[in-house]
Amino acid sequence: MEKESPKSIYRKNLPLISSFVILVTLTLVIGLLLGYKFTQKFVEGQFDGDKAKVLDKTIENYNDLVNNRIPQISLFQGYLDSVSVEKIVYSRLRSFPFINSIVFYDTEISNHPLGPLTIALRKDRFSAECKGIYKYGKGKPPEVLYKKGRLNNYPSNIEGDFNAAMLKFASYVEGSDTTRVPDNNEIFKTFYTISDNKISYLNVPRREEIRVYKDFILDSKQPLSSVYEHDLLTFNLNPYALQIRNTNPRLYETVLIKPFTFDSLSTDARNYYTTGIALPGAFSDYQLYFISSKRFINKEIFAIFKPIAISFIIVYLLLMFIAYLIFRNMNINQKLFKLQYDFINNLTHEFKTPVSVIKIAGDNIRSSDTLSDRERLHYGKILNEEADKLNDLMNKLLSFTQLENKSIKIKYSRINIEIFCQNQVDAYQLKYPDFDIQYSLDDVDYLETDIVLLNSVFTNLIDNAYKYSPSGRKQLTINITRQKRLIIMNFIDQGIGIEKSELENIFKKFYKVDNEFNRHGSVGIGLAFCKEVVNFMHGEIEVKSKPGKGSEFKITLPLKRI
Repeated sequence: MEKESPKSIYRKNLPLISSFVILVTLTLVIGLLLGYKFTQKFVEGQFDGDKAKVLDKTIENYNDLVNNRIPQISLFQGYLDSVSVEKIVYSRLRSFPFINSIVFYDTEISNHPLGPLTIALRKDRFSAECKGIYKYGKGKPPEVLYKKGRLNNYPSNIEGDFNAAMLKFASYVEGSDTTRVPDNNEIFKTFYTISDNKISYLNVPRREEIRVYKDFILDSKQPLSSVYEHDLLTFNLNPYALQIRNTNPRLYETVLIKPFTFDSLSTDARNYYTTGIALPGAFSDYQLYFISSKRFINKEIFAIFKPIAISFIIVYLLLMFIAYLIFRNMNINQKLFKLQYDFINNLTHEFKTPVSVIKIAGDNIRSSDTLSDRERLHYGKILNEEADKLNDLMNKLLSFTQLENKSIKIKYSRINIEIFCQNQVDAYQLKYPDFDIQYSLDDVDYLETDIVLLNSVFTNLIDNAYKYSPSGRKQLTINITRQKRLIIMNFIDQGIGIEKSELENIFKKFYKVDNEFNRHGSVGIGLAFCKEVVNFMHGEIEVKSKPGKGSEFKITLPLKRI
């Protein structure tokens, strides 16, 4: 059965990674959609809920008028007149622009009978009678609407407002408990009369006065009493003059005051959001009406949704980065696995070939009855060469491990460069007669380094130059020059060259370029071994190459020991 390749094994993980990326992307899309829908519902809910805050701010002045400013009238205990009230009401008109006008009723309460041509109310012997009625408007002088004893031409609602207020007061007096102070709820129900766009307020009398007024109603034989002064003021209000305070301008594009009869359906629901909330008290026939176009609301939705979307995207990118790291590690593991896989195969081949040759030679020697001197020398040479190959391979692997583990030290010696190079040339010309090796020296005689390590670098580079050069171009030039405290060695061959994309990988352990020279018998540690040795000797190694024209390896070493 054919063995499955490492590449195909690792390809099986690609669907898993693709599924993970698709799943995370779908989760991002669904999360963004749900986040947007949630944000949209939240903003729509806020649009309907925050209107109460706008209402509270808008009617703040109205509440201040009703709860704080109007009750101050009671401090005057009914002794206001047309002159003194003028100072008070005009300050109110300036402070509260929604007050159109104020009507002042200068009132007397007693048990006296009522005179002719009067605006008055009588219950049993309780008499409430107007001495005069004055109207104050913005930017207008006071207007006298009524004077007691005169034939007056006044609006019909003037008398109605007076009668309503006094009838409510008389009913309260009849059933009042004069042993205690009335609470706020009783005061509001009795002394305030709130109707459409109008608030009437009668000053709150003292308990002694209420006791006297109660006697007017219950004791029919009581003699005529003194006359008690009271003040009744009616505030005519304009709801459209309320100052609208939009507390959330990012949510509410337009806020209007509209009557409840306003038809909100006239607003295009497809393009606008609308809602309303009723105004309180005297403005109860009106509402605050909120209108925002969907385009305007969408800005708020996107403003809230933006940080949510950014958070989703950051998490997504983080997951993608993790997926990338996993994929990269798997890819690295794949390459390492492939390198190990190739290394074992090639190492097996490297060992198998000399072992097989040695075995064949041994079998031939054993099976032969007699060996001639020529045969003996021939088999001896074969055994010696194959043993050298095995020994060289084992030494490389052992040295490589020692270099990586820093378990060896540099044994410095003074090396004569010319003699060293000549020995290398002589050895290889004997080994490979068709190999043309030339060297040149420029201003350099000696080098202080480890001769064994230097020899291993030369051996590997010369072997590669011969191995990777086609027949007829097996040439190598070694140029050695001095540059200050450095020695530079250039190995220039006429071989097959190396592709540019492969240059950064050729010094990696177990890596080999895929070509016809490497398909049989390369382990992929030669150049990696050279780099480790050169680095260990405190030097550097570089390469330049053109495919089809050859390669140049440049080694830089310190001239003397460091």
